[in-house]
Amino acid sequence: MAIKVHWGYVKLVLLTAVVMFLFAFASVRNGHRKVSEPVIHFMGDHNLYITHENVSNLLIQNHEEVSNLSKETLDLNTLEFALNSNPLIKSAEVYVDVNGLLTVDIEQKKPIARVQDATSYYVDDEGGYMPLSTNYTARVPFVVGKIDKNNLGNVFKIAQKVYNDTFLKQHVVEIHQNEAQKMSLKLRQHDFEVYLGDLSQLDKKINNLKVFYKKALKEKTLNDYNKINLQFDNQVVCTKN
Repeated sequence: MAIKVHWGYVKLVLLTAVVMFLFAFASVRNGHRKVSEPVIHFMGDHNLYITHENVSNLLIQNHEEVSNLSKETLDLNTLEFALNSNPLIKSAEVYVDVNGLLTVDIEQKKPIARVQDATSYYVDDEGGYMPLSTNYTARVPFVVGKIDKNNLGNVFKIAQKVYNDTFLKQHVVEIHQNEAQKMSLKLRQHDFEVYLGDLSQLDKKINNLKVFYKKALKEKTLNDYNKINLQFDNQVVCTKN
């Protein structure tokens, strides 16, 4: 009895085998492809607290530069962990395309105040610690007085208010916290102290300051005072020189 050969099935099996072989060959070849020198993108702020060279130096796997590695031996999670462990970096993403092009997207931390202490450092826009950079110095208010690195809640609250308020950002150059965690401000080009006390009803206190400043500026009396006290409800108490 003659066996009927279904040539259509045979062709399909052979075609499938060829496709699988070519795919496996391409995968192996692609896996052995060398990774490129990293292309580094800094997202957002163009003030570089960490440089391209710094990032490249962090992209080391098993003591070997990534450009010497093949795609199959590259561990993207390890590289991202190394970058995200840097205290100047907020987030990092590392990815590689089919041609071996390695791309790194970096978002830096954003400083909003600078603590002047035995060891100076920034407070970032999430209230966290950020070391000073040797590459760029941020123009942000100084924070002085009794500052606990592990308790930056009050400092962050007032620094965030200054950063987000057009008037305060233009005028405030220094934030002071005393031993009782009472806060005061120093304004650019003026010697008087702006005493806030605690940070309750902060928005109202700042609004009172703006009203006073506008009025005193118009009357040209800003230099007549040495202290502007905002701790009382609905009033500004001024002490003259």
